Amino acid sequence: MSSKRFTLWLATAAFAAASLPAQAILPIQHWQTASGARVYFVENHDLPMLDLSVEFPAGAGYDRAEKSGAAAMTNGLLRLGADGLNEDEIARRMADVGAQLGGRFDTDRAGLSLRTLSSARERRQALDIFARILRRPEFPREVMEREKVRQIGALKEADTKPGTIASLTFYRLVYREHPYALRSSGEVATVEKLARDDLVDFYRRHYGARYAVVALIGDVTRAEAEAIAEEVTRGLPQAGGAEPLVPPVTDLPAGTTRMIAHPASQAHILIGAPGIRRDDPDYFPLFVGNYVLGGGGFVSRINEEVRQKRGLAYSAYSYFSPLKREGPFVIGMQTRRDQAGEALEVVQKTLAEFVAQGPAEAELKAAKQNIIGGFPLRIDSNRKIHEYLALIGFYRLPLTYLEDFVKNVERVSIADVRDAFRRRVRPERMVTVVVGAEDVKP
Repeated sequence: MSSKRFTLWLATAAFAAASLPAQAILPIQHWQTASGARVYFVENHDLPMLDLSVEFPAGAGYDRAEKSGAAAMTNGLLRLGADGLNEDEIARRMADVGAQLGGRFDTDRAGLSLRTLSSARERRQALDIFARILRRPEFPREVMEREKVRQIGALKEADTKPGTIASLTFYRLVYREHPYALRSSGEVATVEKLARDDLVDFYRRHYGARYAVVALIGDVTRAEAEAIAEEVTRGLPQAGGAEPLVPPVTDLPAGTTRMIAHPASQAHILIGAPGIRRDDPDYFPLFVGNYVLGGGGFVSRINEEVRQKRGLAYSAYSYFSPLKREGPFVIGMQTRRDQAGEALEVVQKTLAEFVAQGPAEAELKAAKQNIIGGFPLRIDSNRKIHEYLALIGFYRLPLTYLEDFVKNVERVSIADVRDAFRRRVRPERMVTVVVGAEDVKP
């Protein structure tokens, strides 16, 4: 199927999904490799391209406090020396065939990605290098020391900025002793102490073949996709035991406010608490409800009250960031130092009213129309579809996740939103961090 017809089909199906009988909007094929890696594949032969990624449970959430930054450093050094190739040779050989080598690193996931031409010579060379990087990273000591110096410099600079201070304080208060409280890039003190053996150990524990999620889309057949998945996962560490787990997140027992002095002209404000998991049954009521509250840009209540009516901030927003465990629910804004108190009061009142009453019928209808209307743009390219394949695979979401998306949005009611927000968002048990305000009393 051509990419134009494929995208048109997806767009048409997205708008009609709520009323159509069950059918596959996105033809995802799924299997396991001989080594146990899970594979997710969409075949599309219009463009002579292949998008590929291999991801692992190896994000910052798997760091230990005394070794924070090890996960990020491990992922960063994968591409900087492997199987006898130095970083310049890797870059040159990829450039020779027009391939793009990338990486993913976030709270839960880490891995590598590749975009290459599907023609035999170019694909073969790109895949060979990609597989060698995954299987035999060298973590060269001289490169690691260089990267440590670079990282420490970046950390020291970031630590002076009010946005960084607010974010670090917020996550430490929300997650306390949990790994989600750790800065993904590590701290100066922990990065300084990292040794090559720490990276080798992290790689062996987290980049196991049985933990791998392979996502492919593009101009290859099912048989070719199977061979590619075997090639890029063969030789990965055979880690024993169950997949590494992120520990449970505990609820906040009470609200906490932290005021931090800073000479910046703008006060940075963050409010929030642990939110939801990626597979949470409350995901869609909270997702749609938050579009009304603070996720819908200029049409959201928080932005309307803070920016449109009072001019207290250029932007004010809220979002849920679902993870393996309960990712954060965050409300954020920047405002003039002398307006921080008023802005904070407006946001707190708006949140309390929304939790108590939920959205109005017109607000909910508009939110659902905007979300559904924008759905085709989420899947209008191979690159975007590839992102969803990796997401579905890593979080073990249903293969029909995209097919069901519109229907799940459409069926959300005012009662669903009100019930989910009342149970899951407790304004009296939220963390509030203000950096740089003049007039806010703790």
